[in-house]
Amino acid sequence: MMIIRTFIALALFWTAPLALASDINGFWKHPKEPAWIEISLTDGTGTVVRNDKFPERVGREIIKSLEADTSEDSLWRGQIYVERIGEHKAAEISLPEPNRMEFTVKVGFMSRSVEWIRVDAVPSSADN
Repeated sequence: MMIIRTFIALALFWTAPLALASDINGFWKHPKEPAWIEISLTDGTGTVVRNDKFPERVGREIIKSLEADTSEDSLWRGQIYVERIGEHKAAEISLPEPNRMEFTVKVGFMSRSVEWIRVDAVPSSADN
């Protein structure tokens, strides 16, 4: 019985990081801006839940039609709202590390990547 428990514990220990690596759900913070989003793969959306610089953007759905790319683990495709042009553009979203997400958007010949960092929760404005 002890051997089985040890085996199960080791299996969970080794597979937990893999499960986290392919999980995009949760809260994400922009590393340079005071902005947080929540991603729900179930809904296929990403919504601004806090933005200290532009509070009017709270509640805005900046990601839509989010789906896992079945050809590669830790890769998703969806439509990202590009503020500068005021419309959604096709984007590739990846997790190069379990707690680091990267959006890559191509507009014409230009390509831009934006990084986000996973957080456990969105701090209240009183926490600043």
